[in-house]
Amino acid sequence: MKEKVAVIIFNWNGKSFLEQFLPTVIKYSGDAQIIVADNKSTDNSLSFLKQGYPTVSIIELAQRYGFAKGYNKALKEVEAEYYVLLNLAVEVTENWLNPMV
Repeated sequence: MKEKVAVIIFNWNGKSFLEQFLPTVIKYSGDAQIIVADNKSTDNSLSFLKQGYPTVSIIELAQRYGFAKGYNKALKEVEAEYYVLLNLAVEVTENWLNPMV
């Protein structure tokens, strides 16, 4: 089934940012699918996500592609009506997503 909104966060060795900002993204994103596209991190980001956030979908890229190419590779794996590309170090607030949708 195609999701209405997918929030895609591109990650490369950003475990500390995920720890800090992912909880509010999850809390304030309603029914949106939360996806982290990982660009071959070496800082335990993936194990942190898998252990602590089972509701977050993970796209593990096969190699480091860089920002633009990495996002493009990840987007090919996501089906949604709307895509939100969210920077790893952004703190969202309540109702941040609804006005855009």
